[in-house]
Amino acid sequence: MTRRLLPSPALFFALALGLLATAVVLAVAIGSVTLPPATVVSVLAARAFPWLDWPRFTPTEEAIVWALRLPRVLVAALVGAALAVAGVQMQGLFRNPLASPDIIGTSAGGALGAVMAISAGLAAVSPLYIPAFSFVGSALALVAVYGLTVRAGRVPVTTLLLAGVAIGALCGAFTALLVSLAWKRWEVAQEISFWLMGGFDSRTWLHVRLLAPCFLLGAGVALAYAAELDVMSLGEEDARALGVETRRTTWIILLSAALLTGAAVAVGGIIGFVGLIVPHAVRLLVGPRHRVLIPACALVGAAFLVGADLLARTVNRPEEIRLGIITALIGAPYFLRLLLRPGP
Repeated sequence: MTRRLLPSPALFFALALGLLATAVVLAVAIGSVTLPPATVVSVLAARAFPWLDWPRFTPTEEAIVWALRLPRVLVAALVGAALAVAGVQMQGLFRNPLASPDIIGTSAGGALGAVMAISAGLAAVSPLYIPAFSFVGSALALVAVYGLTVRAGRVPVTTLLLAGVAIGALCGAFTALLVSLAWKRWEVAQEISFWLMGGFDSRTWLHVRLLAPCFLLGAGVALAYAAELDVMSLGEEDARALGVETRRTTWIILLSAALLTGAAVAVGGIIGFVGLIVPHAVRLLVGPRHRVLIPACALVGAAFLVGADLLARTVNRPEEIRLGIITALIGAPYFLRLLLRPGP
């Protein structure tokens, strides 16, 4: 049983909310044109409570905050929260604190779908084709995993793991094939490479509206099955003995995690380590109870990715570093530390 380091979950949530609010304000304020944080707060407050009197700001400042930067920051927060919640579910289901959302192949399926859309030139027709194809690819990857495990009869988590790895490898191979075929078309190959490295450039309120319902549904299901996840963490046999319908619960949890992961990949591309390191670190702080762990990971995941995106935008201005590089540079050392830590 994991012991928590903070004495009260309420204290953790207060700190996490403060961290997220600070990250959002700073991410909206800092850019090619840096705004005072007070101006950002005034614009957001005036939008939320227009009947109150707020300090004045110019139309240009309002456009920078509301139309240009806030949608990108909200997409980053939603993607970070979605990947963190999906990571919690996978770690609980597979009883492995180092499991990640891409373990069931949905990330690789989403990447394949997006690369197909880019290779076919559909991105020039409408910006919605890439997230649509990516989401369909994630869904088809989960269907393939389901088909493999159903043919295998009973569905132990080891079978799910092997099926997910196999489907992920297959999707990765087809993605690499499409990239190699597109290499002579430099602009297409560059767009594919940039998308595969993750990022939130050119994200608008449309992307927020696409992502928010998927996150609310997936996170809502995760919270509804928090008690079952607690029991499933004990093992399938123990969970079955305690009255949990393990097969049904497993697939509902997988569907929820696949929805969250697929939506995140569809909007943000491949962003690694968020769903691995955030749940692992937060579990050490708040303990293993999923009813507390799931919302805690959502807050920390959102704050983490907003901060990482801010770094991606600012460390090499005016050029951006791809977000997947930033998360890998942060996550890989943490992962290596876990691997090299001496056992009990």
